[in-house]
Amino acid sequence: MKSYIISNSKSNPFLKTLYLRIFLFFLLIQIRSCFSSSPAPFIFPLKTQILRSPSKLQFQHNVSLIVSLTVGTPPQNVSMVLDTGSELSWVHCNQTTRNNQPDPTIFNPNQSTSYKPIPCFSPTCVNKTQDFPIPPSCDSDNLCHATLSYADASSSDGNLASDTFHLGSSGNISGLVFGCMDSIFSSNADEDSKTTGLMGMNRGSLSFVSQMGFPKFSYCISGSDLSGLLLLGDSNVTWLTPLNYTPLVQISRPLPYFDRVAYTVQLQGIKVSGKLLPIPKSVLVPDHTGAGQTMVDSGTQFTFLLGPVYNILRREFLNQTAGVLRVLEDPNFVFQGAMDLCYRVPLGKTRLPNLPSVSLVFTGAEMVVSGDRVLYRVPGETRGNDSVWCLSFGNSDLLGVEAYVIGHHQQQNVWMEFDLEKSRIGLAQVRCDLARQRFGVGL
Repeated sequence: MKSYIISNSKSNPFLKTLYLRIFLFFLLIQIRSCFSSSPAPFIFPLKTQILRSPSKLQFQHNVSLIVSLTVGTPPQNVSMVLDTGSELSWVHCNQTTRNNQPDPTIFNPNQSTSYKPIPCFSPTCVNKTQDFPIPPSCDSDNLCHATLSYADASSSDGNLASDTFHLGSSGNISGLVFGCMDSIFSSNADEDSKTTGLMGMNRGSLSFVSQMGFPKFSYCISGSDLSGLLLLGDSNVTWLTPLNYTPLVQISRPLPYFDRVAYTVQLQGIKVSGKLLPIPKSVLVPDHTGAGQTMVDSGTQFTFLLGPVYNILRREFLNQTAGVLRVLEDPNFVFQGAMDLCYRVPLGKTRLPNLPSVSLVFTGAEMVVSGDRVLYRVPGETRGNDSVWCLSFGNSDLLGVEAYVIGHHQQQNVWMEFDLEKSRIGLAQVRCDLARQRFGVGL
């Protein structure tokens, strides 16, 4: 604790009283900081990996954001997809080893002395799972059994449990509840096997960030190599450009198509090269069923818009790129089932021409998508001597999703702060590779 000096002068009682008040004020600040309930911040490097890990709108071979940490006693290495669109964190569990060697993509609960299964009649299973899309059940051992399903028809089954999560040199978190999934269904098991599981980061009571009690968390994804960092806790990054905040939209009553624990913001409009598109305000707000909410989801790669809004964006972007890019005339090709505006670019071309920027306008903040981020090169797709690039916005109607979803491709080089205490999201344009260096985070 810092030392503070109180004047012992008897000639000026006013000054003595003033110094005493100042001393008590700073003493109170010190006491509060010592007993603060918020844990110290943790910083993790973010890696990217091409896979199809179960997440809401993961289709084909998407890029996912990977966080590496250890779980159990003694610690076992796990790699988890960072997903602000999911609640329950889970890892792939197996009680056996291959050739007596640990599998880095599988967690073995039998080898952890701190592992504890959750009974199905416990308060955790009964009261804290109310926002699960599928209510948990009791298995034959009276343990809390959870089933998770995703839009790409993948799913996972297993039991809720608790264990110690080791957050590097910063400390350990004991008793954190997660899903120990022993049954995982996927149409691409080879790709899914590259990670251990998923880190749920939404506002549900059993999400990773909720259980740890952090007032906020932030992440930043580099646009160059797609590396980045995840910061759990108050970032206090005074060197950043001031954040622009947009409030979270909250609806307390249950609605069939509204996810109450998602990070929902209000989309006010879309601009193309500064031109505000003629989008009716009525289609940007949730209707009486909850359909039409706008969710910020790090577990989804691209951004998806409801059909009427997507078609307006598609038409304007097509007009502004006429004569600049060659359109792919192939009605049978729709990238990821939802992105049907694609272009042919010569394979030898090292740089794309100047592209129109696309700005997502929220209440109080704006996310500008410019340069190469507006388009995405489809891996392995060619037409003659041309590569195929598609608009990085898709039609969510084609996926059967009744929502706007802001994916992490559009969030590159944007500092994303999720302020849970004040129910808001802060945005600032920043070089994420420089931010990673500033925090001393490597890969």
